[in-house]
Amino acid sequence: MSETILQINFKFEGSKADYLKTFREVAGPIAASAGLRWKVWPWNDEEQVGGGIYLFDDESSAQAYLEGPIAAGLGQHPAVSDISVKQFEVLGELTTITRGPV
Repeated sequence: MSETILQINFKFEGSKADYLKTFREVAGPIAASAGLRWKVWPWNDEEQVGGGIYLFDDESSAQAYLEGPIAAGLGQHPAVSDISVKQFEVLGELTTITRGPV
C-alpha cells in the first residue's frame, strides 16, 4: 500500500477570519481521522479559496475520509461551493530526494 495525498479545494464565501472561525471546530475531528498523518490548510485570500492537502497512510484511509461525515458536512456548508477533490499516490523515492515530509 502506498501513502496517499488527498487535495481538496473549494470556494469559501467569507473572509479569512470567517474561514478560520468556521473550520477551527472541525480541525480536531479531522486530526483524529483514521490513517491521517497530517493536513496543511491552504488559503488564497484573493480568490477566497481554501481547502486542504492531506497525507493518509493509504488509499483506503483517504477514501474512508471522503465517504465520512466530515467530507459530507463540507458539501452541505452554505458558504462552501465549487469543491474539487483529487487523490495522488506518493512516489516515495523522489519525495525522499526532495525532502518531502513523508
